[in-house]
Amino acid sequence: MNTDQHPTALIAEDEPLLAAALQAELAHAWPELQVLAVVGDGASAVTQAMRLQPDVLFFDIRMPGLNGLDAAAELADAWDGTAPDKPFPALVFVTAYDQYAVAAFEAQAMDYLLKPLQAARLQKTVAKLQQALTRRTQPAQQFESTLAQLRGLLGASAPPMATPLKMIQASVGNAIRMVPLSEVVYFEAADKYVRVLTTSHEYLIRTALKELLPQLDASVFWQIHRGTVVNSTCLDAVTRDEAGKLSVSLSGRRERLPVSRLYSHLFKAM
Repeated sequence: MNTDQHPTALIAEDEPLLAAALQAELAHAWPELQVLAVVGDGASAVTQAMRLQPDVLFFDIRMPGLNGLDAAAELADAWDGTAPDKPFPALVFVTAYDQYAVAAFEAQAMDYLLKPLQAARLQKTVAKLQQALTRRTQPAQQFESTLAQLRGLLGASAPPMATPLKMIQASVGNAIRMVPLSEVVYFEAADKYVRVLTTSHEYLIRTALKELLPQLDASVFWQIHRGTVVNSTCLDAVTRDEAGKLSVSLSGRRERLPVSRLYSHLFKAM
């Protein structure tokens, strides 16, 4: 943020009354802050944040389509985290009270606001944001810290099951095929379904990827993108293009799969 300019913000909240209340409270607690836009869904939040590049983002957790965490993850993947003149925005998540969610945010040291808003709590958040904006001298390091915090939050939203799955039950016509996890090369989200790909077959299961992930052995199945989980034992090659973006090829499959910046730490040795 240029110290000669007013700080700017984007609000993403799907309930208009709550969005208006947050904007009004911010006007009182931080008069210099300019709210550039208010949007009501996660996809619009990503689009407008990329277009407006505000200093601060207030993202509601529960929004239609992309939720607040997924929108922040998608935005982080699209952002150039190395640009010194365009540091990644400071993130504040807005959530209804939930002990588990609050504990996750506190563990990752990311700020959050509880609904209904409380003026005293908002004032503390504003003070933290003002401090953060004055010391953004190392945007690349701060961006990496934000990525790590987002990874932690995304992982905390679905604690792993004690016993990982061994088989996938996939419908094939009128039959159910039992697919051993060892045969799965990768999973890919497809709306409300998940594509299950082996070296020679593709199956669809009526399970969201978010529900499937906690049931997988995390030491074997690595999430490399918001909608992609690969069997690490099938990794054949990792390639970095001229723009620095990674992609992987897998044994027995021809396609190359992009690696989100959020998960590029898995291949840090490159």
